[in-house]
Amino acid sequence: MPRARNGAVEIEYESFGDPADPTILLINGLGSQMTRWPEAFCEKLVARGYRAIRFDNRDTGKSTWFQPGEAYSLDDMAADAAAVLDAAGVKQAHVAGVSMGGMITQAVAINHPDRVLSMTSIMSATGAPGTLDPTPEAGATLTLAPPDPAKDYEAYLAQVVKSAEIIGSPAYPWPAGALRGRAIAEHKRAFNPTGSARQMAAIRGDGDRTERLGKLKVPAMVLHGADDPLVQVVGGEATAKAIPGAELRVIPGMGHDLPPALYDIFVDAITAAASRAN
Repeated sequence: MPRARNGAVEIEYESFGDPADPTILLINGLGSQMTRWPEAFCEKLVARGYRAIRFDNRDTGKSTWFQPGEAYSLDDMAADAAAVLDAAGVKQAHVAGVSMGGMITQAVAINHPDRVLSMTSIMSATGAPGTLDPTPEAGATLTLAPPDPAKDYEAYLAQVVKSAEIIGSPAYPWPAGALRGRAIAEHKRAFNPTGSARQMAAIRGDGDRTERLGKLKVPAMVLHGADDPLVQVVGGEATAKAIPGAELRVIPGMGHDLPPALYDIFVDAITAAASRAN
């Protein structure tokens, strides 16, 4: 699989569709591998006439992992995204991200405006005070370390599935066994349990992007779940308010995930933003 390079950091990425078609760059969330943008989802974008590119953020999946004591910023992660575009031969792209990926999307638009044709910020926030406050139960999924899979694999899987159910979409449940299957596949592909803490530090270190977002001049879509317990809907509302001309779509029954039943809603939002680009 191809890899991009940003200094000493290597980023694993994958492309779907015709390289001649307009590109949609997909950025994923905290501690999550690029496979959280499933191939079936990427193919839906291809069917709409786009090239889709997904990648592992640094410290995740098969991209470069960092060591205890090392740190990086959200701006560094945005530069990784730009490096993926460089490696893929893409001058400009429509950029979409979920959760932390939405924050990275915002940073790409702020720091690399010449690379962004449109942006879609999904289940994300500006970083302003009060926009990243989860419910207590959802917040616990970020702080509770799962059991060591080398010692109790079944307990590890059970906690991963339970956490996904806590933050998930009440009106859009996963098919039976799908979350367990995803957990097994992700653990097999790559397991880097310390990366999330460094990524969380990058989020906290970036602070409030409201003023920076107010200077953007790019078609923007903000998609958020009305029932998101991890990044509550105030985060999406603040993001749409901060970006001039942004469209806000709040989906009843949507939580903080991308189950198959939400694929078309996500695709519609991303392509709606793309259609507004000059």
